[in-house]
Amino acid sequence: MVKTVGVLGLGVFGSTIAKQLGEQHYDVIAVDKDLIDVNRVEEHVVQAVQGNFTDIELLKSIGFSNCDVVVIGTGSNLEASVMAIMNCKKLGIKKIVAKAKNRIHMEIMLEIGADEIIRPEKEMGDKVARNIMRNNILDVITLDEDNSIIEFTAPDRWVGRSLKDLDLRKKYKINVIGMKSSPDGPLSINVPPEEKIRPDSFIVAIGKPDTFEHLDYTDQLK
Repeated sequence: MVKTVGVLGLGVFGSTIAKQLGEQHYDVIAVDKDLIDVNRVEEHVVQAVQGNFTDIELLKSIGFSNCDVVVIGTGSNLEASVMAIMNCKKLGIKKIVAKAKNRIHMEIMLEIGADEIIRPEKEMGDKVARNIMRNNILDVITLDEDNSIIEFTAPDRWVGRSLKDLDLRKKYKINVIGMKSSPDGPLSINVPPEEKIRPDSFIVAIGKPDTFEHLDYTDQLK
């Protein structure tokens, strides 16, 4: 079943989401007061409307209550964001995702009913910083609060040693689920504990990455 997604605010953040979802054949209803921004996404969405999205009557008239998810893409105007969240709650929207400028705005939005808060500048800053600090980690995919999938290259000091000898579960609280010979190569699972690490080994593991990430950032993986 295709979800209907509402996007309120069509700056860079909101318009990017609207276009991406539209191109994947989601039914997107997009609203912004700026006609230029509305025109920019019109060909990508089911409905693009120029208007004040803090006006609940406008939202009702364009069928916004049919949305499964609403993304509130304005982050600088707290009053507008608050009104948009309140309107979405009144319309019975099941999931409300909002962009926030800072922590105070985030706390206010969560308090009045937003389900998820995005802080793009902070999250992108965190990502860039982590990429700079990484020595061996290629990617970390969060599964839940306690588990992530970690893909990393084998440190030079591991080469020639076996997985059993490295004892990664005890040292770093991660479990190896597979190995590859290249980043885009096939993943070999059920790797025997006696398997020796090669210079070209790419390892995929699952676990809580905090300790592992810190030691990778400080080049202390042993």
